[in-house]
Amino acid sequence: MTEPSRRPGQPSPPPVRVRLVDVARETGLSKTTVSAALTGTGRLSEAVRERVRETARAMGYRPNATARQLRAGRARLIGYVVGEYAGEPWAFLESPYVARLTGATAATAIERGYAMVLLPAGSLQNEWVELPLDAVVVADPVADDRIVDDLLAAGIPVFSDRSVAGRPGAYWVDVDAEAALREILDHLAEQGAGRPALVAPVTDTRFNRDALAAYRAWCAERGLAERVVRAEGAGNGPVVRALEEMLTQGELPDALVLVAEASPPLVLEALRRHGLDVPGDLLLVCVSEDVTALHTSPAVTTLSLRPRAVAQAGVERMVAVLEQGMTEPAGTLVPTRLQVRASSLRPSVPPA
Repeated sequence: MTEPSRRPGQPSPPPVRVRLVDVARETGLSKTTVSAALTGTGRLSEAVRERVRETARAMGYRPNATARQLRAGRARLIGYVVGEYAGEPWAFLESPYVARLTGATAATAIERGYAMVLLPAGSLQNEWVELPLDAVVVADPVADDRIVDDLLAAGIPVFSDRSVAGRPGAYWVDVDAEAALREILDHLAEQGAGRPALVAPVTDTRFNRDALAAYRAWCAERGLAERVVRAEGAGNGPVVRALEEMLTQGELPDALVLVAEASPPLVLEALRRHGLDVPGDLLLVCVSEDVTALHTSPAVTTLSLRPRAVAQAGVERMVAVLEQGMTEPAGTLVPTRLQVRASSLRPSVPPA
């Protein structure tokens, strides 16, 4: 008797799940032996393990994730939130720094057996409260975002920057923004700059607050006038507009530090539109992970916040907390990297 044909629009029947016992029957081995071969346990020859793995792949066998989660006591699922872009929940994908941080976090997590779920920023509990999250990474939270409070109140461990330091259930990995900005400004001073200006975002993250404070303290120590302009929004457009506003008002700076992330080629183009030569008229340093900085003319000096190293340190800390019960130390500092290129070197001062 033939099987009745499925009517158009009728859902397909669910595929038949291949069980461990099916793989055992196909290989002629016991369930215990097959299980040991697939999990890497037991005293089995490599030939037996490979035969079981090949048979399991050919049959489409997948381990029962629910049973594994019940045995381990966790879902192996972590949330990921970018707090800085709460008003534009997915705009962070346009940021080279955050895109690299996100990708590296996901890749490192999956290597350690955890899947990552992207969540919107803000106190939107309906977006995550029903998910079986083992932990949540909150990248660059802003001062008025309650997401950290809500997660900790729900008993979910949080991994973030130093803004969460000292809070029970919270752990941090960060960079030293003050040291990084001072390194940039000292480098510019060595090149003869006496009027450095800063383009910073308006978002109130720990890094942005510390960078601005470091710039102001550095200028005060040397009796230099501050020159700060804020970019009203994320992305290249707001940063370039803020930069051009600075260039049309008051005395021109002789050095420029962009903490607000923007495309180095677009920054150079904006400066050239105003008749400025880099580095002849103005030295330039960008806090950026944009690889185009290497290929501009001149090549642009960048401060790298090393998102891959930050992500790897964060996931390693998360695994230590979840699987080993580690509670101390609660934080890790990752060093930044100043990559000096032609845009911040006076033509009369040869590279080191």
